[in-house]
This record gives sequence, structure tokens and C-alpha cells, in this order.
Amino acid sequence: MISPASIQEVMNRADVVEVIGQFLRLKKRGINYIANCPFHNEKTPSFTVSGTKGLYKCFGCGKGGNVVSFVQEHEKLTYPEAIRWLADYYKIKLEETERSPEQQQMQLAEEALRILNEYAAQYFNDTLLQSEEGQMVGGSYFKQRGFTKEIIEKFRLGYNPEGGEVFYQAAQKKGYNAELLEKAGLVKNSGRGFYDIYRGRVIFPIQSMTGRVLGFGARILKTNDRAPKYINTPENELYNKSRVLYGMYQSRNAISKQDECFLVEGYTDVISLHQGGVENVVASSGTSLTEGQLRLIGQLTHNLTILYDGDAAGVKAALRGLDMALGQSFNVKLVLLPEGEDPDSFIQKNGEHGFRDYVKAHKQDVINFRMEVGMKEVGDDPVRKSKLVNEIAESVARIDKAEDFSLQDYYIREAARRLQVDETKLVNLVNKYIRERVENDQKQKERSKAAVAPTTDPEQISTENEPVDYVQKVKANVQQEWELIRVLLEHGAKEIPDFKNVADKVHQTVDPDLIENELARRIFDDYYKYLNTHGHPPDVQYVVNNTGKDVLDIISSVLYVRTDISHNWKDIYGIEAVHGDMNYINEVDSSLAYFEVKNLKMMQAQLLNRLATETEQPRIMALVKKQMELKRTEAEIMKRMGTVILKIWKNQI
Repeated sequence: MISPASIQEVMNRADVVEVIGQFLRLKKRGINYIANCPFHNEKTPSFTVSGTKGLYKCFGCGKGGNVVSFVQEHEKLTYPEAIRWLADYYKIKLEETERSPEQQQMQLAEEALRILNEYAAQYFNDTLLQSEEGQMVGGSYFKQRGFTKEIIEKFRLGYNPEGGEVFYQAAQKKGYNAELLEKAGLVKNSGRGFYDIYRGRVIFPIQSMTGRVLGFGARILKTNDRAPKYINTPENELYNKSRVLYGMYQSRNAISKQDECFLVEGYTDVISLHQGGVENVVASSGTSLTEGQLRLIGQLTHNLTILYDGDAAGVKAALRGLDMALGQSFNVKLVLLPEGEDPDSFIQKNGEHGFRDYVKAHKQDVINFRMEVGMKEVGDDPVRKSKLVNEIAESVARIDKAEDFSLQDYYIREAARRLQVDETKLVNLVNKYIRERVENDQKQKERSKAAVAPTTDPEQISTENEPVDYVQKVKANVQQEWELIRVLLEHGAKEIPDFKNVADKVHQTVDPDLIENELARRIFDDYYKYLNTHGHPPDVQYVVNNTGKDVLDIISSVLYVRTDISHNWKDIYGIEAVHGDMNYINEVDSSLAYFEVKNLKMMQAQLLNRLATETEQPRIMALVKKQMELKRTEAEIMKRMGTVILKIWKNQI
């Protein structure tokens, strides 16, 4: 197990902006950074990163947390794996405490596949570079392709020996069992024993955005009509081809920096372009684009340019997934290279500048390309033409009308002209596809809601014959309880008149028993436990890094209170918004006023309970008098704090 001291060192060193910036294209917005959320599809950025607080928060899907939880969520790692990833990134040597046999076995089971893939990648690379067969066979192939030693190391290329079970025997000696090797797609059981699946092939490791080896692509070198040219890892816990793009690890920084992603078909296209100086490129490995792959690209850029050879029919087949890209507001372009050329051969002949000049001059949008190819196929066939019109209308309908109205309008006019159809009828057809998609989305949401069993609302249960408990009717305002936590975390150490600091004022003013939310109370208690031990309040980073996973999402929401004041704030609430460095004093007073009023209301509720059972007139009069005094005090607080407090307590007794 990783020692607590090492974990703390990682937490202290890890910069949430720097780490998340390795995966997303962050843009500065005030003191924070924004990006499109990697955890759900969205067209406008709602994902916010705060370097000062060490937090990220998505206001779309609600996910939030710290640097470790981001790496966990994004890379599907366990907590120890995320700590190790960050330690490796920051070159921190971890101290490990002694683990029990059970703990060792559990960790081995969780990490076995990842460890095996890493071993296999290193074995294949060593074989290519150090063995005689690797250099003669695999090395000759890569040399023929023009790949340098540096590019081979960059992409960790390798070679699996020709012998039927050379890798299998080596892996067995290292302790990897046959079942795991078969699950990873590295060996297969013929019935008479296990043999290497990739024998006699050059190897292309497929890596995640963080560099973890997820699987492999393997190309045969000898002519064999019975064997496929390429073999890929079968899908397993690590490798899912619909969520993987070859070269993403090596290309992510260039894609983000240049704000454009080139998409090619094969492994060697990516490698050759990198060697030629074009590094913002990934490969779909022959598959149509999927939502998972688009999400990866969308984390870095929404400008997507597809590079394919001049086989128009092949390109048309490859474009089937691009309606999704249009629907996710990608700016999709297509470049057809000269006939007989692919990205690999083209850049080797023309170099980086020739490549970029050609791409710039020959970019065309996907919809125009579809019309161009489609019109050649349609001819005078009315049935084919009708089908093409429907295909184009469905693609145009994918463009978000609210965000890209002018673009959608342009395509409708252009399609009507080139397809020679009535523009009004084409508009109606596009709107039909939009309605169908909206209706399908709505039905899906309704099905999801229906899957959740309704709960009985205790407020709806009849209590006609039961006595009213007025104390229970003083409901907790959870939002205000979390607002108190936010005030503590953000302002606790700041000065405030008549008290040592804000934390001291809160401690002397708020009865902890008034905090009814269990998680908020836990943080409140831990906060003052730290203060009593260390003599000063904990800072935000400490709380974020030492908060349990069950409250990290809530904490990230609490600390991301939007500070932009609406222009009609005064009209709604009847008070002026306060700005400047001393605004925190108003936040503190407003938060504490809630608990002052709640305390008064609890006392009033107790008096009402007593009045309900009291029969002696003098005692009734005394209770009523006390009730009136509490009401007056409450009114004074309401007047002092304005209508915001009044709004908070609306519908309370």
C-alpha cells in the first residue's frame, strides 16, 4: 500500500490545471479555466477548473472533484492507480507500506491486464531493437517505410518473433498465466497447446490518452492469403475500440495547441505524419467514428479534418459516423488526396509544408462532399435521388439550429440548388428529422425516468388525526447549510470586526445542532477539529484533498457558487449587490442570519407545542408574550438582512 506521507506529497505537488490540461483544451475565463466536459456530450463549455481551489466542476452533468478524482474518472483507474499515475507524472518516488497477501492478490487481480500489456509492449519493442530476427525482419520493414529509431521509440513499435510460441513461453516464465494471455488477445489455444497470435508480425501498441497500453495492432509481413493483414486486440476491460484512437497519446498536445485534429485511417499514416512534422493527427483504424472517439477529440478541439485517399466510395463508407460529429457541433472538413496517394506516401513526397498547403487548398465540408459523390451515383434515377435528398436533409438536421443557424440555412439553400428540389419542401423535410430526433430523445428520457420507482412523499401522507409537531415543521434549508460550509472554507481565516477571524465568529454564533445535513455537519466538525489541533483554519486545498469521495462532488459544487450578479438582481430582491474585497463580510452576515432566524423559529415552534397542550390561563399568556418577543426579534433580523432572508424562509412557519 502507498504510505500516507507519499499520498500527501502527491496531493501537494499535483496541479489540477496542469493535469487536466493534459487531457482537455482549457481556456482562461477570469481566474478559472473552462472546457467542454469529457464526461458527457455538450456543445458549449460548462466544465470549470479552479487552480486556486484545486477543483473541477461540470455544471452540465454535475461531476466534480479534485485532481485525483479526475484522473480516476477519466482513465477509469482505482484510487491507488491514480496516485501512482500522478506520482509518475511528477517524478515522485512513492513509499510503500507492507501489504498483506490478501491485499497483494487483490491489487494483482485489478492490475493484471494492464501490467501484462505493459510487459508485452516492452517485450515486442526489445525484440525489434535487440534481437537478430527483429532487426532483420521487423526492422527492415520499418526502415523500408522510412521510420527513424526516434519515431520507433516514440510510438513503442515492436515485433513478435516468427516462432509459434516464443512470446508465450517468455510470458509464462515471467509468471503470466495462459488464461490472462488469451484474454488479452496475445495467445490462442489450438487444442494442442497455446500459440502466439501475433507471430511474425510488427506490433503497434495502442495507448490511452495518458500513455497506458490498452491493446495492440499487428501487421503481417509475409504474403498469406489465409491470414488477415491486420489483427487487433479483442475487446476487454481495458480495450474498447469505439473509445480509442491510435496516436492520441502522442498527438494530444499538438491537437490542443493547433486547435485542429486530422483523422486518418491507419497506424502508419499517423506515424509518417508525425515524422514529417504534422503531429495533430489520430487514426480511427478503419472504423467509422463513434461517440466515444468524438468525445476524445472534442476534449481537445472541435475542428476535425478527415484525410483519405482518392477512393470516393471508400470515403463515403467511412463518413457514416460523421452525422454525430455535426450533431456535436464539430466543424467537419474532408480532404481527398491525389489518386494513388495516402497520407503516408504524400507527406514523404511533399514534406510538411507541401502537405499543409495541399490540405488548406483542398478542404471541403462533408455535406457538399456527400452531394458531389451522391449526384454522380444518382444520375436520372428518381428513387436514388429521393434517397439522397433524405440523406442530405437528415445530415443538415444534425446541425444545431440555435448555435449554427446561418450554417444550416446555407446548406439548405445550397442543397436545394444542387439537388434541384423546392427549398421550402427541403426545409420541411429537415424540420421533420429535427422533430423526430427531439421526440426520440424525449422518449428516451421518459423511459429512463420510468425506470426509477417513485417514492412516497411523506408530506402527502394524511395526518388529520395526529397532533402537529411544530418543531418538525421547521424544515432544514440544506442550501443554506452548505452556504455556511462555503463561507468557512473560503473566508474562515479572514479578519472580521470583534472576532479573531470569520471561523471564530461562526463558532460563537452557530449552534452545530442546527446543521441537520449529515455530510455538512461532518465537514463542520472536521473543520473545527483541525482548527483546534493546528491553531488556524484549514485552507481550501487541504479540505479538498482530504475530503471523502462521498462529499467531493458536493464540495466542488459548494465552492463553485457563481459570482456573476444578474442585471435584475435589485428588481428581484430589492437590494443592491455588494462588490469588492469586503463583500465576504456581507456573505458571512447573510449566512449567519439564516441560523439566527432558524434558532428563533425553533424556539417559537417549541412554544407552539407547549401552547397546544397548556390549559392554565396565566401560563398560556406568558407563552404568548414570549412568542411575540421572538417574533419581534425575528422581524428585526429580517429588516436588517433584507428580502433575501425573507425569501429563504418563505413557506416556513
